[in-house]
Amino acid sequence: MEIKRFRSEELLEMIQREQTEKYHGKLKIFFGYAAGVGKTYAMLEAAHEAKNNGKDVVVGYVYYRIR
Repeated sequence: MEIKRFRSEELLEMIQREQTEKYHGKLKIFFGYAAGVGKTYAMLEAAHEAKNNGKDVVVGYVYYRIR
């Protein structure tokens, strides 16, 4: 049986790729033209589906008031 030897650059690249895939999340933004078009419903449906697939889900709300 032959043992594969990696160069240091290859090992570093493999580790960085693994950490990127493991620890980085995805941001999903739900836009709609007006109130009542289903943004919240669509967001909650997607969140439930992700949670059922074993992913952690975080929901945030940003309030911006124009003066």
